[in-house]
Amino acid sequence: MMLAWATDIHLDFLEALERRAFAEHVASTGCEALLLTGDISDQRALGLHLVEIADTVGVPVYFVLGNHDYYHGAVESGRRSVRELCAKSPRLTWLHASEVVPLRSGVGLVGVDGWGDARLGAPDTTPILLNDFRYIEELAWLDTKERNAVLRGLGDESASRLAAQLEAALPAYERLIVATHIPPFAEACWHEGALSDDQWLPFFSCAAVGAVLLEAADAHPTTTLEVYCGHTHSPGVAALRPNLVVHTGGARYGHPCLADTISLPPRVTR
Repeated sequence: MMLAWATDIHLDFLEALERRAFAEHVASTGCEALLLTGDISDQRALGLHLVEIADTVGVPVYFVLGNHDYYHGAVESGRRSVRELCAKSPRLTWLHASEVVPLRSGVGLVGVDGWGDARLGAPDTTPILLNDFRYIEELAWLDTKERNAVLRGLGDESASRLAAQLEAALPAYERLIVATHIPPFAEACWHEGALSDDQWLPFFSCAAVGAVLLEAADAHPTTTLEVYCGHTHSPGVAALRPNLVVHTGGARYGHPCLADTISLPPRVTR
């Protein structure tokens, strides 16, 4: 049994038939659930695209949101819309607003969105300007100091949410699958086979979430933390601790695919 995992599928780049073809491919794997680690669509079409994929795959869809999911809108209004959607769509679970999801005895799933929180690399001097800074209301038309303060606040909010999830989950689970969009460590910021440099790291890593994960791994050495993320569109694996491994998924615009499958033990029937 397994979870199907995809990231950065950017369904807003596709026509309806292409979106359906991707969802039908996921369904054909026989997965028991689909995990999406952000950049699913943009805010204008996110709800429609989530419902389409959930209806077609016919299994639970667990997801976190990426920066692109807030394009052409605002963080707060986007989150409000997603909460309302999940409240009336039983197959959809936004992990950022959820408690731990029990997958098996001893195996749980948690997740937060994460943000490039302008902490690693050279956040004050990088010349990189993302489209986020035009298309997300809270980040639009700010100077560097103002923008970095907002990004750090968003990163801290994700970290605080993850800390609460882990506090509840760690005593009860031997294996935790952690979904997030932004790589939480520099070591997981893969791009075309190499690691991102100091100019890109501020927006390609969420240091606040990484700190929470390291603390949890060190405090609970017998619990395995498997992190699944995306954002960089390039695959790679980084082991930060013997019990903390980060899987970064690859992606291509216009060509959504599964990044991997996540094995689960068989269900125990009595």
